[in-house]
Amino acid sequence: MKYTFTLLLACLSTLSHAQKATPIFNGKDINNWTINGTEKWYVENGELICESGPDKQYGYLSTKKNYKNFVLTAEFKQEANGNSGIFFRSSIEGVKISGWQCEVAPPGRNSGGIYESYGRGWLIKPKPEDEQWLKMGEWNTMKLSVNGDEVKTWLNGHPMIELKDEKIGKGEGFIALQIHDGGGIKVKWRNLMIEELK
Repeated sequence: MKYTFTLLLACLSTLSHAQKATPIFNGKDINNWTINGTEKWYVENGELICESGPDKQYGYLSTKKNYKNFVLTAEFKQEANGNSGIFFRSSIEGVKISGWQCEVAPPGRNSGGIYESYGRGWLIKPKPEDEQWLKMGEWNTMKLSVNGDEVKTWLNGHPMIELKDEKIGKGEGFIALQIHDGGGIKVKWRNLMIEELK
C-alpha cells in the first residue's frame, strides 16, 4: 500500500509538471517566430522543418518573446548533415547571433553541450561516452533547463551536462533554432514545450 501511494504521488507530480508546460510551436505555422537569414523554415505534417537554402549560410528561427528561466523540451530528427541547435537568452543582428547554444549535431559533435556564440566558444562538452544516446535519423528528445546561472541538458532522458556560469546568469533574450552553414542540412522538430520558472 505504501509503495502504491508513493507511486501515485510521483504520477501526480509528473502530471502537474506537464500541465505547466505550454507549446511554443503550434504545429501549424511559424507566425509567432521570426526568420533570420535566407535558409528555409516551414511546417509540414505538424512538424517544423529547417533546411539549407541556396546561400548555404547560417539561419535562425527565433521566438518573438524573450525567455529567462525555463525548462524546454523538444523532439528533433536529423536528416542529411543534421547540424542545428537551440539558442537561449540570445539576440541577433542579421545572422550574427549573440548568446548560448545547446548543441544539436551529428554523432561525435557534442550534442547537449553548451557553446557561446561570438564569445568564449565551447563552455562545456558532454563526455564522449554520452554521445551514444544520440539516435541519428530517428526522433530524439532534448531537454534544456536554464535557471539563473545554472544550465542542464538531457538527451533522451540521459543527463549530458551541468554548468554554472555568471555571464549566462546575466543574459537576456529569445530562444532560437539554428541551421548551421555549409549546406546539406535538414532537421525536423516537434513537440516544443516550455515551462517558465519564477
